[in-house]
Amino acid sequence: MFEVRPVEIEKREDGSIRVAWSNGHEGIYPAAYLRENCHCASCIEEWTGRKMIEPEAIPNDIRPLRISAVGQYAIHIEWSDGHSTGIYAFDLLRSLCPCPSCVSERAARLPDGPQRP
Repeated sequence: MFEVRPVEIEKREDGSIRVAWSNGHEGIYPAAYLRENCHCASCIEEWTGRKMIEPEAIPNDIRPLRISAVGQYAIHIEWSDGHSTGIYAFDLLRSLCPCPSCVSERAARLPDGPQRP
């Protein structure tokens, strides 16, 4: 099975992270968006899945300080707010792509609401 993987990951001057994928897709991930979507145990309650971090608690000027590979499946980001316990698996990172095309695709997969008989 073909698996989409990053071929390039770049910290940008504005604090965002650009990811070029093996299928030709490219995503620009704003720093605050990625920080808010960290899935580590400090950010997501393990038993309920409840988000533990409030978006307003994320500094407006948050930036990735370091990005490093975790095996062949994820990246680790050290953030300017001191947070450094989370990793972003490639499948999670790809599913979070904030580009208009990916946002539209995700919205199209959502149910339209209660189904009527």
